[in-house]
Amino acid sequence: MRNWRAKSAAIAAVSALALVTACSSDNEDNGNGDGDTGGNGGEETSELSGTIAGAGASSQEAAMGAWMAGFNALHPDVTVEYDPSGSGAGREQFLAGGTDFGGTDAYFSEEEGELEGATERCGEVVEIPVYVSPIAVAFNLEGVDSLNLSPSVIAQIFNQQITTWNDEAIAADNPDVELPDSAITVVNRSDPSGTTENFVEYLAAAAPEDWPHEVGDEWPVSGGEAAQGTSGVSQAISGGNGTIGYIDASQASELGSVNVGVGEEFVPYSPEAAASVLAVSERVEGRGQYDFAYDLARDTTEAGTYPIVLVSYAMACATYDDAATAELVQAFLGYMISAEGQEAAAAEAGSAPLSDELRTEFQAAVDAISAA
Repeated sequence: MRNWRAKSAAIAAVSALALVTACSSDNEDNGNGDGDTGGNGGEETSELSGTIAGAGASSQEAAMGAWMAGFNALHPDVTVEYDPSGSGAGREQFLAGGTDFGGTDAYFSEEEGELEGATERCGEVVEIPVYVSPIAVAFNLEGVDSLNLSPSVIAQIFNQQITTWNDEAIAADNPDVELPDSAITVVNRSDPSGTTENFVEYLAAAAPEDWPHEVGDEWPVSGGEAAQGTSGVSQAISGGNGTIGYIDASQASELGSVNVGVGEEFVPYSPEAAASVLAVSERVEGRGQYDFAYDLARDTTEAGTYPIVLVSYAMACATYDDAATAELVQAFLGYMISAEGQEAAAAEAGSAPLSDELRTEFQAAVDAISAA
């Protein structure tokens, strides 16, 4: 299913950027293979220096911290800044020229003119999946750690058609669980969010009869509890009883979680099950050669596949006006998709590392980044 979003206005610049630094230079480099930016085994002193700034997806926050720390260990004279302001804000800032790169959980929209705007800025647009993670349907219900829920039941809960925990539809999926006669409180994102767009896209594909809303990056149902960012939703869920929401799985470890109905089974979230979705999905047609946007198979019935998945992208230009900026963006994205970078993200955020085949494909886009 294609992504839609109702965002078009660009804002002027990035503010309140978050800075992460680390102070080690002994790590082995598995970056993009360039003499200054990778492949030297850590034996040579990096000649890179300068600052680049990015903003966007809060889902990438934990992974981004690991990437920035690992990259700084290899290149101590480089400062990478990233503001986890949300996917919508990140795209706006990038389109406005306020950032050098960005992160987004939803690729640039053709329908809303974002792709055209990015092409006007960049010439060729670079969009590559760098972070693959399940979106957990997480809850806080006293005495219950795990629930089986079909797509229809999930959609009805979040559309506020099912409002109590002992509803017969929930009980039918969980015959051995003692469910309380208490109200369900749905927690959703208050800000435009790629996590919201990915979750709503799943609901629309997997339970179309129970989810009548259009796909977009703003939550379409009123009456729930709203919170800012991934961490805000996680805190709101954990702070109540009877709460349920959708969050990047990296911030769901202390909460109850839903096993999602797929075909004839219920599948718990895991990096491996999330990565299976990308394997059965297809690249979006008609976009640039360095634009690796994917139409995700949300309604798959493939065994062992967790379909509520977030594929978060790095966005950059293939051509920059400034050679130093191009060199730093190329080096940093190269580290992000490297085996070392993907392992660092997996360790910190529980994401699914990219396969060797995908990393090889994406490296061609990274290698294309240069100065005009």
